[in-house]
Parts: sequence; C-alpha cells; structure tokens
Amino acid sequence: MKLALQTGYWGSGPPHGVEESIAEAERLGFHSIWTAESYGSDVLTPLAWWGSRTERVQLGTAIMQMSARRPAAAAMAAITMDHLSGGRFILGLGVSGPQVVEGWYGEPFAKPLARTREYVSILREIWARRGPVTFEGDHYTLGLPGPSGLGKPLKSTVHPLREDIPIYLAAEGPKNVALAAELCDGWLALFYSPHAEDLYLPNLQEGWAREGARRSREDFEVAATVPVIVHDDVEQAADLLRPMYALYFGGMGAKTKNFHANVPIRMGYEAVVDEVQSLYLEGKKTEAAAAIPTALVEQMALIGPADKIRHDLEAWRDSVVTTLMISGDAATIRRAAEVVLDA
Repeated sequence: MKLALQTGYWGSGPPHGVEESIAEAERLGFHSIWTAESYGSDVLTPLAWWGSRTERVQLGTAIMQMSARRPAAAAMAAITMDHLSGGRFILGLGVSGPQVVEGWYGEPFAKPLARTREYVSILREIWARRGPVTFEGDHYTLGLPGPSGLGKPLKSTVHPLREDIPIYLAAEGPKNVALAAELCDGWLALFYSPHAEDLYLPNLQEGWAREGARRSREDFEVAATVPVIVHDDVEQAADLLRPMYALYFGGMGAKTKNFHANVPIRMGYEAVVDEVQSLYLEGKKTEAAAAIPTALVEQMALIGPADKIRHDLEAWRDSVVTTLMISGDAATIRRAAEVVLDA
C-alpha cells in the first residue's frame, strides 16, 4: 500500500502550509503528490512550482479537466512536465461535470465516454511522435479543414522523455470505471469503499477483459482519495468530514445530476442522500452535514484511534486499491503515515 498527498484545488487562495506538507511527504517516502483544479486555480502551475522543490515523488494531476484544454494542449503540458520532472509526471484526467464544463468552459458535455476515448487516443498519438498527427473523430479533429485552408498536420517539435506517460482516469460511474480499466494505467477513485467493492470490481474486470486493454489487474493502479484522521473520538473525527461529504453529495452539480451523490446511492444510502441534498440546497449546510451517518463516513474514510485505523485498514489492503491519497498539514500526514505504514 502506497501513500500519496492530495493538495486539492484552491479555495480563495493558496492552501496554507502546503509547502511543508509536500516536503514532509517526500521525506516520508510518499509515492506521489497531486494537485487539482475546479474553476479557480489551475492544476499545472502549482504542480510545477511545488514539484520543482522535490526530487523523488511522482507528480500527478487529479484532475486535469479535459474541457479546459484541447488534447494537443494537454499532450504538450504532459511532455513539458515529464521533461522538467525527470520522468515523474502522471497525467490524471477527468471530464468534470456539466455545470463546470458548460457553465465555466463553455463546452458541450455530451457523450463524455466517447470524448474521453478520443482524447486519450490523441494524447498517445502525439507522444508516440511517429509522424504528423491526424485525427478525425466525432468530438476532435486534428488537421481541421478550417476556413483559412492553411491548417496542416504537425508533429511535436519536442521529443518526449517518455512516449508512454502514465494516464489515470477519474471515474465514478460504472461505464467510466470500465473505460479507465480498458484505456488507462490507473483509476482515480474519489469516493471508494472497500466494503462495497462489488460496485466497482465487475466494471474494472470488464475493462481489463476488453480486446486491446492496456493493463490487467496485476499492473493497474487504483489511487483512492481516503481521508485519514487519527483521533481518540470516532464521532468527533467523523464531524470533521461530514461537511465535505455534505458538499459533494448535496451541493455539487444539480439535484437531478450529481455524479458524486450516485456513489452513496449505489451503496444503499439513497434516503440519506435525498435528505442531504434537500437540506443543502435549502441553505441548511450545518443540518446537511449532520445528516451524514457515521457509518457512511467509516466506509469511505479511516477515522478514530490508531488501533482502530490499523484494523480498518485491512479491508483496504485486501481491495484493488494500490495507493491511498490523503490530505492535511505536515503533522496530520505524518501521524497518518505512522499509522498506515506501521499497520
């Protein structure tokens, strides 16, 4: 079991103390550090800035929103980051949701699975650098027959350090999880529970079994975002996480289309999610957070005294998860690492 540091996307400004957390993660031997973007800070600039002060950890995007960049721009960024980091870059991609894609980027959200397949194909074609790249799909065209008539296929001027840069896909729905297993080197699981692995494993197996699948279970990475809070009181530890779950399950997306909320619904918490959404959308955020059951928190996070976490960690070790992505200041991740790595 590997550990990673998820710095997340920024709130109103840069997260306080993140440089210390990154330095501590590298000192502790973490596998990787990850940045994110939503509709404020971008994902690449912080990763390059903070990553320049590291030497060993892998540097990943979790996630780079596909609608924020055309495939060629994402491929260029990956080539650049991989060179600057000495081959430590991991490209984590995701489609985001319709509110951000259409409301912020002004791009259509239609057919995200097909768009992802085309996007990844173009990335790999650019990195392979076999010749000028042409691509004609339903969503992307390289060698676009534009009005100027001057466009022509091109080949990257820069030789990639690695033509096989790892791609992880953020996915929550069954079809997208299967797509990650088929096309990519890893899956970024935001809300995962080893106690409900039957929700995910058949989809992963379907992807691995597809003709031309890139990986198998043996060499596929699953990096799951897992809050780890070492605390003598389980309820107080859960209280620290309830507002976050209430935001994602109640306030993200729209009531009729919230991909995050679908995860606990599929786990059997439909009534809870309905209550949380109603409260959150009425502006009752405190009440929405209080409606998140401790049992649900315990299925998705590692909370409580150190001995309890060590016991609960066994379910994660027995799952498909290969990396736990944790967050926090330097002291928090140090304490979490002591418990997880000593378990």
